[in-house]
Order: sequence, then C-alpha cells, then structure tokens
Amino acid sequence: MATTADLISALGAEHLLALAALPADPEFCPAPLQSLVLIGPEGGAAWWKLVKRSPEWQDGAADPIDRWSKRILDGIAARFGGMALYPSDGPPYPPFLRWAQDSGALWQSPVGMLLHADAGLWVSFRGALALPFTVTIPAASNPCLSCAEQPCLSACPVAALSKAKGYDIAACHAHLDRPAGADCLSEGCRARRACPASQSHARLAQQSAYHMSRFHT
Repeated sequence: MATTADLISALGAEHLLALAALPADPEFCPAPLQSLVLIGPEGGAAWWKLVKRSPEWQDGAADPIDRWSKRILDGIAARFGGMALYPSDGPPYPPFLRWAQDSGALWQSPVGMLLHADAGLWVSFRGALALPFTVTIPAASNPCLSCAEQPCLSACPVAALSKAKGYDIAACHAHLDRPAGADCLSEGCRARRACPASQSHARLAQQSAYHMSRFHT
C-alpha cells in the first residue's frame, strides 16, 4: 500500500510539494478515491530550472508550464492509482480555492490572497491529486496571526490588494503600465515579496518576470 512518504518522495523528484490534503471531494473524485492533495512548486531555483529544461518549454508551443504539469502529475497519479485534476478542467471547474481553505493548511491573508505556512504568499497550484489512500500532512498554524507588522498591507504602491475590498485589478494593471511598475513586472508582486512567510520560498526573478508577462499582456 502506498503511503504519504511515497507520495512526497515522488513529488520531490520533480521539485513539487504536497501543500495540503483533505478528504476527496465526491463531486470530482469518484470512489474509491479517498484523499485530495493540492500540489505546488518548490521555491527557489530548482523547479524553474527543471521546467525550462523540459520538452514542453523547448518546443515553443503555448502553455509550456501547464503542459509540463499535466504530463508530470498525470504520471504520478497513474503510479499511485489515482487521478489528477487541474484548475483549467471544466466546466464545472474544480474549486481549488475552496479546497485550499477547507484543508486547514491555507488561509486568506490580510491582502486577500491565499497564504501557506511554508510558501507564504508565493503559494500556487500546479494541480491536485485524488488518491485511493489517506494522505496526512503535518498541521501548521496561520503565520499571519503572529505577524505583528504585516508588511504585505503597505507593500503595494497603489493599494490594489485588500481582504476587505477585494482585488482592484484595474489599479494593478494601470500601475504595471507605468515606469513605476517595472519593479513589479521584473521581480513579482511586492506584497508577495514582502510577506515574511514567503522568504524561504522566494522565486527567481526570471520566474516572476515570466508569470507577470503572462498576467499583464
């Protein structure tokens, strides 16, 4: 019988993390699947370098990271007798944000974005694995509760991020169109960078620049 440790090892070989686990959602995970595991990339350089060496990146076709994710996670799912799910599946689209908060391992931050105890505001999902065995991930506490300064709240130059007011997309894009927004385009969102919990999971600047180029077109 496969174990959580086996899964963690398989993901680690691809520089991926099991960010959260919860009981399988019967709307998306047919029996006998028992667990739903949300998967994201490691911080640092290793995952980004791995993706850039992949055939999906090298072939010049669209959506290289999504195609890499599907190849890798479909393979891991098959190895463990499960299935992979992706944010782009649908309709109906898998409710990744609800799953994340239901897991008890991610929380809404003061700026509205989801936050993970280890990945901080850099958390992102490559997909999810629905598996026919119980996956247990050690419990963690919300780092925002012990963050007295909460620098994320003052990091955005145009105050586009707020848990109370939501995300002001227009203000964000307008800032990125101006010379003052060059830093956000080349280094990534200032709020995400300012989060103390994000520091150990920081991305390479080139990775952030690539994602920002896809976001702000």
